[in-house]
Amino acid sequence: DTLSSMTIVEPGPPGWSEPSGQQVVRAATELDGPQLELDQLLAQLIDRAQDVRAAHGRLRGLLHANSLITGDLTLPVVLRRIVEAACELVDAQYGALGVIATSGSGLEQFIHVGVDEDQVALIGHLPEGKGLLGALIDDPRPIRLRTLSSDPRSAGFPRHHPPMDSFLGVPILVRDTIFGNLYLAGARSGEFSVEDQELVSSLAASAGVAIENARLYEQARRRQDWLQAATDITRQLLTNEGEDPLELIARRTRQIADADLVAVLLPSSDGERLMVEVATGVSGDELKAVSYPVEHTYAGQVISTGQPVLIADLQAEQARTQLVPIDVGALMVLPLGSSQRVRGALIVCRLRGRAGFADADLEMATTFANHAAIALELADARADQQRVVLLEDRDRIARDLHDHVIQRLFAAGLSVESIAAAEADRAVGRRLGLVVTDIDDTIRQIRMSIFQLRGPLVATTSRARAELLAVAAEVSPLLGFDPQLSFTGPVDAVTRDDLVPDLTAVVREALTNAARHAQASMARVEVRATGNDLTVEITDDGVGVGAVSRRSGLDNLRRRAEQHGGSFELISPVADPSPTAGKGTYLRWRIPIT
Repeated sequence: DTLSSMTIVEPGPPGWSEPSGQQVVRAATELDGPQLELDQLLAQLIDRAQDVRAAHGRLRGLLHANSLITGDLTLPVVLRRIVEAACELVDAQYGALGVIATSGSGLEQFIHVGVDEDQVALIGHLPEGKGLLGALIDDPRPIRLRTLSSDPRSAGFPRHHPPMDSFLGVPILVRDTIFGNLYLAGARSGEFSVEDQELVSSLAASAGVAIENARLYEQARRRQDWLQAATDITRQLLTNEGEDPLELIARRTRQIADADLVAVLLPSSDGERLMVEVATGVSGDELKAVSYPVEHTYAGQVISTGQPVLIADLQAEQARTQLVPIDVGALMVLPLGSSQRVRGALIVCRLRGRAGFADADLEMATTFANHAAIALELADARADQQRVVLLEDRDRIARDLHDHVIQRLFAAGLSVESIAAAEADRAVGRRLGLVVTDIDDTIRQIRMSIFQLRGPLVATTSRARAELLAVAAEVSPLLGFDPQLSFTGPVDAVTRDDLVPDLTAVVREALTNAARHAQASMARVEVRATGNDLTVEITDDGVGVGAVSRRSGLDNLRRRAEQHGGSFELISPVADPSPTAGKGTYLRWRIPIT
């Protein structure tokens, strides 16, 4: 019953007469208005209380979401927790976080929840930041839609993609810089409300702080790893143990920088070309020992300026590197050394599609490269010191051989020679003559050894002896053995600098032919500077050069001799081999030196 159907009768004071029916009804009607207002107020209070309770629940959800995303300092975990917390906060079926590429265009990471891995595999590649997602990248302001298809910027869904209707996108800022965007779809309430947008925006602000903390933690951890690697390299270089220093530098750089390919490039002696000294990672074996001109390369730029280079996407750059045969995206080129003296360049690559390198990565990697270069300098200084000690020891041995051994052998030879001259028996005299010959040969060998021992400490007019020894060491792996080298006379003193390339070409060509065609087990190289001639004689015990269709290398040796007024002779195979000539091939290259 309502108040309008009620009759209210209240007792009056003495002498008061009961009112008529009309008066009673009028009194009840006058009380009806205030009672209705009270009911409305009570209903409003109940609604407000329910709203407050719902808001309180959502605030508790926001606090829970904040505690969830700040509970870890590992960046991949933080990013996934942000998406999961956002979906839980506004009751969304699907969620994703797109990390904007360092170049500012497109997405380099896309962390998603709500779609299982099998369906992701059917969909194919993840979004790249186009359509509606790209609109949020270009204009980082929240986007809220009741229906995705109603927005003209929507590019639709690929095949096998689950249907989605409502959409909410909010940017995530880290220190006033757009880090990425938080995407939500499929609101179970039908659409996302203004309150949902405000809550997700608040969560995005907290997410920015969590991402920054995770980044700082990750940078601190990587910086510690870089410093530890520099310490390990310095220790190994100074102890002269373990793997090759450049191999170690490349391997540790690839490990810490999470790179796909790392290479160490060193310039040639003339500075015109770059040589890939070490390469590890994808296609690393293909790159080793590759050389190319230094012009128009990032490595050449770094070596000349001493300043590192950071490339976000190599394919987007007009300048191209000749180094890598793979699809490289991000690239760091670091100077291996100080700005005053750069030994080479350290190339650090990631494949296209992976996350790029940040400025902090470039800073830490450059510091590491500088430390590694200092360690190499210390190792070189130590090796030079040891080399000086060795050369000084050799010089002492050479002096002792010259001042004592040779003199005593020479005296012994003279004594035997005088006895042989006085001996009446001719057979005994011949035998003593052979002894004198052996003593003379021994003296010549000792003198050659003395020259080799003291040669590096003596200033000479050319580098012929050292270059020929280097050629022999270079060809030894092809031969399978070390060729025998001997020098007679002052080879370095009489050989002009312009003759050194010809000498090295003769020895390299002859030894290379012996390795490829002759199947030799012994090779002997004798260089003589006698009188007015410089002669190179090379013999081996192989099967000979044989019948070959092309002899351009031997023809070049002939032309080299003739342009200096000399001669070239080749006998292969040797018709009447002797122990001194060998059994295979005899080559003589002679030029005048007057």
